[in-house]
Order: sequence, then C-alpha cells, then structure tokens
Amino acid sequence: MKRIAILGSTGSIGTQTLEIVRENPDLEVVGLAAGTNIDLFEKQVREFRPRLVSLRDEAACRDLKARLADLEVEVVCGMEGLLAIAEMEESEVLVTAIVGMIGIRPTIAAIHKGKDIALANKETLVTAGHIIMPLAAEKGVSILPVDSEHSAIFQSMQGENRERVSKLLITASGGPFRGRSRKQLENVQLEDALKHPNWSMGHKITIDSATLVNKGLEVMEAKWLFDMDLDRIQVVVHPQSIIHSMVEYVDGGIMAQLGTPDMKLPIQYALFYPDRRPMAGKRVDFYELGNITFEKPDMETFAGLKLALQAAAEGGSVPTVFNAANEKAVSLFLDRKISFLQIPEIIEMCMDAHRRIEHPDVEEILRTEQETYELICSKF
Repeated sequence: MKRIAILGSTGSIGTQTLEIVRENPDLEVVGLAAGTNIDLFEKQVREFRPRLVSLRDEAACRDLKARLADLEVEVVCGMEGLLAIAEMEESEVLVTAIVGMIGIRPTIAAIHKGKDIALANKETLVTAGHIIMPLAAEKGVSILPVDSEHSAIFQSMQGENRERVSKLLITASGGPFRGRSRKQLENVQLEDALKHPNWSMGHKITIDSATLVNKGLEVMEAKWLFDMDLDRIQVVVHPQSIIHSMVEYVDGGIMAQLGTPDMKLPIQYALFYPDRRPMAGKRVDFYELGNITFEKPDMETFAGLKLALQAAAEGGSVPTVFNAANEKAVSLFLDRKISFLQIPEIIEMCMDAHRRIEHPDVEEILRTEQETYELICSKF
C-alpha cells in the first residue's frame, strides 16, 4: 500500500490523481488540501476518508468541520494546514497540484520529512529551484515530474546516461492562436483564449498555453529538474500534441515519449515510478493520425515566451517577478479587466522595474511576489 497526500485536490491535476486512486486499490489517500471548492472537497473527503484535510480560509474550515461532524477527520486551515499535510508521518508521496507560490513552503517541509514529491506546481521550481533541488539531493528525495512535458523527458532518460544528453526538446501545441499575427490578437476574447485545441486544463494554465508563457515556465523548470543549461533546451511547436517532449543525445539519437493528450499518464507514472501500470483510455492510432508536424515558435507575436527565456537567463529573483506578474495579469484577463496582449506588456513592465536579487531565500521570493502584485495593482 502506497500512502499519498494531495495539495490541490479539487483542481484539474488533483481530481485526475483521485481518478487514478480509484483505479488502483493499493493507493491510499491520507491527506487532502483544497482552496475554495468546498462542495467538491466534501465529496472527496467522504469518498477517500483521509485522516487530515485543509482548506484555505477559516470560514470554509468551520463550514467543513460542521459538514464532516459524522467522520473521524481532522480539519486544519491555511498555510499551517498545508504544512501539516506536507509533513504527515503516514504519507510517502506528496502530490503538489496546488497553484501558485503558496506551494513552495509545503514542498520544502515535505522534503525535510523525506517525502518524495510528485511535482505539478510550476512555481516551486520556477522561483525556488535553486533551493528545492539541492535540498532534495541532500535529503535523498525524488522530485517526480507530473507535467506532461517534463514527464516525457524523464521517461526518455530512463536507462540512459544523463551525461550523454545533448539537448532537451520541449514540445508546445501552439495553443488556440497558433499562426496568428499580433494584429489578429488585438481583439481576441476570453472565450477564444480558453478554447485549447488539444488539452482540457484549468483556466489559468489554458491562458498560459495561449500566450506560450507556459512553455517559458517549462523551460525554467527543466533547467532545474534536469540540471541543464538554457542553451540546451529548445521549444518546438508540435500542434498534434502526440509527442510530449524529446531528448537528444550526443550521438544524434533522439528519444521521445508519445501518447494521447491525457494528464493521467504522467500522474500515474510519477505515483508508481519506476513501475508502469495498465491504464484505460484512448490510444494513439497512427493510421488515424496520419502525420505529425513541427514549427518554430513565434516569439515576436507571443512575447511571453521571449520574456520567459530572458527571465530564465537573468535568473536570481527575476523568474519570480515573471511568474508573479503573469499570475496577476492572467487573473486580470480572466476578470476581463485587460486585453490578451496586455499580459506580456504587464510582465515586461514588472521585469523592467525590478532590482534583481542574486540568490533569494524563501522570504525574499515571497516578498518579491508581493511587490510585483502591488506594482500591478497600482497601475490597473
């Protein structure tokens, strides 16, 4: 029996993780944390019977305690609750599917307790990779990527000598606006940006895919996950989303992981690594697929990717600014307060205004995030 805890159980990754638990009786959920979706969260708690659960705010926690009065479950709250679940003695793996830099402290706490991390929280490595990866190595903890692209790279390295890797190739679908000019993006609406051609994801990551910011964040993550120089990481637009990423070796050989656009595969691979388990679902039919194509990303039209690579190259606290500015800008776009093209403009404004910190600690990372939010709020 493998015991897991999940941060972000009501989101896209969290709910799909619980689908995998349903299909594998040797998985047990001992801790769950969520944000504000109390109705779904209550259903999850009743189904999976974790010992410890947490919600973001105190009012929601009080409501949940009343709803679950008939169960033997402890309800905790806020950051203290996240840390309690991260540090649970009973769990072996922490699935970090929570969105935002709020995931950094629980991830660090879990590593200190020797928990393996099934990582779906981009912000953890984007902003604190210089803290997380050395700590994981020191504690002998595995960081198992749940992102489909990083899982593909991870799978493509199995049985290979990592010192013989020449280049990482991260694939991108191109999002719903692939091939459009900047002029054509001036009047796109929220509904257009949320129509991803291949993947079903949460609103925030869907917008990140439309701006190509998501690929920039994935480059930053890959740098830390695989200890790879930025000039050896390449983004390739692959509209069919069948090749999830590739690894090129020094002899020119390229290993790739292919599959249908389904996040359950990388989640399950992380939970059972190095084993592979049967999983129901659609398989790739190459006769039906017919062909697969590749393109160079348009970083002038989709300036978010260009800015991400700039932030990654500058390093230090700049990736935190990039990430925080994007989070706030996407939130404003989702609230229909700014246009689609203003997202990268806001990111650039914040990067230009920031005074870089070379090796930020957690407090400096979180302070930089807050300062970035405040700058945006003063302008919009």
